[in-house]
Amino acid sequence: MSASDDPRRVHFQSPEYLVDRLDAIAELYDTDRTDLLIEAMREYIEDTADSETFQELVATKYYDDQLEFETVKQLVGAETAQRLRLLKTELEDEPLDLAAPNNIDVYDGDATTVKPAVEDER
Repeated sequence: MSASDDPRRVHFQSPEYLVDRLDAIAELYDTDRTDLLIEAMREYIEDTADSETFQELVATKYYDDQLEFETVKQLVGAETAQRLRLLKTELEDEPLDLAAPNNIDVYDGDATTVKPAVEDER
C-alpha cells in the first residue's frame, strides 16, 4: 500500500435518509457503509475527470495560473496534464517575428475563372 493509499478519516454530515438507504444497500451486499462510500467516490471522480466540461474548466484555470501542475495531474491524470502543460508552454511562447508577405501575383497573370455548370432548378 503506497502512502497515497493510506486511509484518512473523514467526517461529514449527511441527510439521515441517505445514510439509512446506504446502510440498507450495504446490508444487502453484505459489506459496510465505508466500502460503498469509497466506491461511490471513485466512480464519481472517474466520471467527472472524463467529462469534457470538467477538463475544459481545469485547462482554463491552469492556463490562467489558478491551478498548479500537480493539482492538474490529480484532477485529470498525468497524460492529460502533460498535454495541457505542453500547450500552455506553446501559448506562452513569443509569437514568431515573421515579415509580412510580399504582394506577389502567385498566378503570374495566368488565373482562369471557372463558371460552374447550372443544374436544373427544382
